[in-house]
Amino acid sequence: MEYRNVLVDTSVIIDFLRKANKKSTYLWNIMSTDSKILISSVTVFELYSGAITENHIEDLKTIMAWFEVIPLSDKIARRSATIYKILRARNQIIEFRDIFIGATAIELLTPLATLNKKHFERIDSINIIN
Repeated sequence: MEYRNVLVDTSVIIDFLRKANKKSTYLWNIMSTDSKILISSVTVFELYSGAITENHIEDLKTIMAWFEVIPLSDKIARRSATIYKILRARNQIIEFRDIFIGATAIELLTPLATLNKKHFERIDSINIIN
């Protein structure tokens, strides 16, 4: 199924960067559609904080032009806090970064493309695609 917009999780981008055969990646499949690819500013943080070499940083600079970066707004932060409280009450906490990314998808009413379905499926009202 093709979507107008897709929020892409960090795991999908890392998979693309690591694999030699780019055409076999989830990100390549998304890019071959007409969907606009969105990423959270949290994903930008995760990618750049994990970039160890200058080559990694240059690779990131190149692919960042492919995405629209969604900033962390007050609305997304409030939604994240609500999600955190729900997950804490259920004793199903996930990483804060994943909570922020999930809240971004919910606030934008946009499906989330991730290779980390196990964590994100704990968040109510999120539309995970794969």
